[in-house]
Amino acid sequence: MPVTRTKLFAGQRLRELRKRDNLTQQTLASLLGISLSYLNQLERNHRPLPDRLLHLICEQYALTPAWFNDTREAHRLQALRETMGDPVFKDVSLTMTHMAEAARQAPALCDAFLTLYRAYIFEQQRAASSLPDTAPLEPYEEVGNWVQEKQNYFHELDCAAENFYQNLPENKDNLEPVLAAFLQEQHGLHIVQDTEMEQEGLVWRINRQRSTIMLPYNQTQESRIFYLAQIIGQLNYDKLITRILKRSAPKNKNSFQLARVYLGNYFAGALLLPYENFLKTAQTMRYDVERIRRHFGVSFEQVSHRLSTLQRPGMEGIPFYFLKLDIAGNILKSFSANRFSQARFGGPCPLWNIFRAFATPGQVQVQLSETTDNTIYLNVARTVSHEGRNYTDRPRQSAIVLGCHIQDATQTVYADGLDLSDHSLVIPIGPGCRACSRDNCSHRSLPLSGRLLDTGSDARGVVPYRAYPE
Repeated sequence: MPVTRTKLFAGQRLRELRKRDNLTQQTLASLLGISLSYLNQLERNHRPLPDRLLHLICEQYALTPAWFNDTREAHRLQALRETMGDPVFKDVSLTMTHMAEAARQAPALCDAFLTLYRAYIFEQQRAASSLPDTAPLEPYEEVGNWVQEKQNYFHELDCAAENFYQNLPENKDNLEPVLAAFLQEQHGLHIVQDTEMEQEGLVWRINRQRSTIMLPYNQTQESRIFYLAQIIGQLNYDKLITRILKRSAPKNKNSFQLARVYLGNYFAGALLLPYENFLKTAQTMRYDVERIRRHFGVSFEQVSHRLSTLQRPGMEGIPFYFLKLDIAGNILKSFSANRFSQARFGGPCPLWNIFRAFATPGQVQVQLSETTDNTIYLNVARTVSHEGRNYTDRPRQSAIVLGCHIQDATQTVYADGLDLSDHSLVIPIGPGCRACSRDNCSHRSLPLSGRLLDTGSDARGVVPYRAYPE
């Protein structure tokens, strides 16, 4: 079935591989059975890396195709596009082609430029509002970038959680009493329910004086199990988590502690859904989230989040992106194992099916969408809000979207009945109006930054602020 493919430019990775083994270009070209000039073109990103050579290199060097992915490049290019949309660059003539070439050829320089731009924005905001001197990047942004850099996979922690699960007693159909028994036997902690915790905004608390773990009253079973797994991660694997953090996490104190919370959540998800068992089940059930959820007795969100972490070398699942937002469009969680990159400025695109999910609570919405880098994704969206516990309760309304490249879509149940070759069904989505280059979109809420507006009377666009072509 014909699908849109994204060309893979892997020059930087090829050079890195060649220099790692102290090979000359001539030697590597001979090993691959190609000419020296062709290898030179590949390393300079003048030619894309074809599938034949990709598989040959992976076989010879015991690598996986994921090692060559251009996810970081795609995210870097998205950041460049949004940054160059700032009016401060309105007189700079820099096309998408130029930015893509810069992202490929000079990634370190691009990262330095983006860091400098963030510092500039912060200084502008500080000067305008007399903010105290703080780090230009918010802690959640630093942690998000760090998780993205790791492709949302932490091997040591994942394996530790899997080993813990395997060493549990045989009866694992209901994990709640098994985990509760472990905490009682190993730490002397027993579980009590507290009717006042919800008012305090807490989901669990350890009272060491009374040797109790306090959980809110009337929580769902999947939530209780997840909280117990979080507590086990904190009590039993704190040293491992600290080692991972000290090795690579952001050094800012708040960012460091926020990263610790993230790894605690990561451990809990990996314990409830151990990697190898979960991956095999997901593949067997063709990534049907509802079936997988019922099989493991967890929530729709927990399964979806776990699917975005399946990047163990040699045992990769589909590279998904995962995003959670509330009904106002605020992004609550965002992780990606593929090229997809969210907008850094402004709200998400209203054409995205995650917004349609709010109109059909509890139902799955499937969409084929094309981003502005011409990549087509299969998106699966659904609300994951909890029901109100009483008349005065106002639970947060939230939804998630799980997305994979169209090349991987046929491995999922969600592609059944779709004609993946008919691109007339594909919805064009953008990175937020500020950075979106789709001039003909009637859903645009503000003009593309950095472009001169056409206010003449000879033509009028679908929106009143039509921009001149780049």
